[in-house]
Amino acid sequence: MVLESPVAKQPIDLRIRALALFATLLVALPIFALLAKVPWSTLVTRILVTENSWAIKLSLWSSLIACLMALLAGVPLAWVLARGNQRITAFLRPIVLSPIVLPPTVAGIALLALLGRNGLLGSWIYDATGFALPFTPTAVVIAGIFVSLPFLVLVTEATFRQLPTELEDQARVDGASEFTIFIHIALPQARNGIATGALLAWARALGEFGATMMFAGSVPGRTLTWPMAVYSAMDTDFEDAYALSAFMVLIAFAVVFLLRNRLMEIFAK
Repeated sequence: MVLESPVAKQPIDLRIRALALFATLLVALPIFALLAKVPWSTLVTRILVTENSWAIKLSLWSSLIACLMALLAGVPLAWVLARGNQRITAFLRPIVLSPIVLPPTVAGIALLALLGRNGLLGSWIYDATGFALPFTPTAVVIAGIFVSLPFLVLVTEATFRQLPTELEDQARVDGASEFTIFIHIALPQARNGIATGALLAWARALGEFGATMMFAGSVPGRTLTWPMAVYSAMDTDFEDAYALSAFMVLIAFAVVFLLRNRLMEIFAK
């Protein structure tokens, strides 16, 4: 039997609704304005131009690799943050999540400081192999991992924290190792949350601009990504910029549609 509140639900105050409408318009109007400017009749042609299509392909495959690498490293990290020693995790968590709030240019400089030709590790790599990571397609992937990993960890850790511990405790009593518990108990239960985090991480890597620009550059046919192609098109053909932007907006809508209320469910519990 469901008990109803004795107090009838009241309509939301008009002033609050007005502010909510204002906030919605702040987000919606620029997007609608962009879509209104798109040359829809030539959209496909503009997307298929060699330089543009190459940039899109680079962004798609590099963001996919970045997402897979983030999954490989980020899911175990999220498990450690969810179940590890609180003193240690309280120190690790701010470091891991810091790229979410770092300015993208700072993220790019940080990557150069570590992996640049004169960086802390990059100098050793260059001396040993003669290979410099910056301004290569590999650098595009690394930048994508750096900015997307925190989103995967944030969502996956929240998912792990919601899992009941009874099965884990019973498995320990039965002699299961912690690795077995992680692989056979935690991961299957958390698969939906992990998928949500992975989709969010992929979208973040796909749209990355600043860190990639600083660390990988914007060389056409080599490191020019989709967002950079939009930026470059603003100097040559605004309709190209609108077309490329609209295609990315459509992908963003698809991601949001797939996520729908999933993120709210994860963080509300």
